[in-house]
Amino acid sequence: MIPKAEIHCHLEGSIPPFLARELAARNDLALPDGLFGPNDTYIWRDFLSFLGAYDRVCGVLKVSRDFGDVIYSYLARAARQGAVYVEMFCSPERPKALGIPYEEWLASLVSGIDRAQREFGIVGRIIIICIRHLGPERALAMVERMVAEPHPYVVGFGMGGDEARFEPDDFGPAYRLAHDKGYGCTVHAGEVRGPESVWSAIRALPVTRIGHGVRSSEDPRLMEELARRGTVLEVCPGSNIALGIYPDRAAHPLHRLIEAGVPVTLNSDDPPFFRTTLGAEYDDAGLDARTLRHITRTAIRSSFADSDTKQRLLSRIEP
Repeated sequence: MIPKAEIHCHLEGSIPPFLARELAARNDLALPDGLFGPNDTYIWRDFLSFLGAYDRVCGVLKVSRDFGDVIYSYLARAARQGAVYVEMFCSPERPKALGIPYEEWLASLVSGIDRAQREFGIVGRIIIICIRHLGPERALAMVERMVAEPHPYVVGFGMGGDEARFEPDDFGPAYRLAHDKGYGCTVHAGEVRGPESVWSAIRALPVTRIGHGVRSSEDPRLMEELARRGTVLEVCPGSNIALGIYPDRAAHPLHRLIEAGVPVTLNSDDPPFFRTTLGAEYDDAGLDARTLRHITRTAIRSSFADSDTKQRLLSRIEP
């Protein structure tokens, strides 16, 4: 089995139907009709209904223990597919809305990561993400809390949410603070919006990675610039196809990006919603074993883990 590494997966988006049911039962909640389809899948039709299903699933999270159980469950499943390292996008916004203190939420995530490493040998780390459409002030406040209460498992800062809201430069203060304090930085761009969103991100923010970034393939000059900078794209083909950005894998630009010299990684984004897994992303990429191992090494090298952790992980992957 080819060793794998993932640097783009959302905590709440990793909850499979079986776990959603378990958490709902534990928290004495009733899940809405029409959420589950055949073969234990989630039902949604378009982007708006996907967001609706996502929010309903997130509703099963009520106490700090739930968040730790989610990250443990995902790391356990990823390890069985050959993953040696996963960085999980985790937003403090939901626990905050539930009245869960930041330190209690983080302690639960850490407990889940430690349990998975003890049982499966997989290394997990956390990227704190802000929600773009909630605005730059919330983002800055989030980073201020992150740097005031550091933890070695919190290794980076990122941003998800609606690409059409605000401009990357609006979030400059939050990103500069994170960068200045030694955190790695990434941002979602070039998924729903085109190459201009990636240009804006790399010009305005101290990022070494772009979440998705696949629309960069529409601009040869941008691909040249990403290759020159060594900016890594966190590519999620299954997600892109499920959301209709590309009709199928033949049309997906993964191979064009690789041929242009752009560093890429393979990731699952919100796997149960998009009916994919990290293992499936590797299996369905249409790449040979040597290239897939190179992609894993790229993910580890571009991860925000400390250098000793990176070296230990790289030693587990054959050339």
